[in-house]
Amino acid sequence: MFNEFLSTKPLISSLVYSIVGIAVLVFAFWIIDRIVVKHNLWKEIVEKQNTALAILAAGFMLALGWIIAAAIHG
Repeated sequence: MFNEFLSTKPLISSLVYSIVGIAVLVFAFWIIDRIVVKHNLWKEIVEKQNTALAILAAGFMLALGWIIAAAIHG
C-alpha cells in the first residue's frame, strides 16, 4: 500500500495530460483567433478596450478548459 503513494506513474500521467490539454487549448484558441477575430486579438482587447471581445475570449478559454478537464478525468 505504501508503494502506491510513491509511484511516479500518476504524476507522469498528470503531467502528460496537462501538457496535451494546454497544447490543445492554445491551438484551439489560435484557430478561433484567426477565424472569429480577423484582426489582432491582443490589439483589439488592450489598445481598443474591446470588453465584449475580452469576455468572449475568457468564456472560450473557460469552456474549452472544462471540456479538456472532463476528458482527462473521465
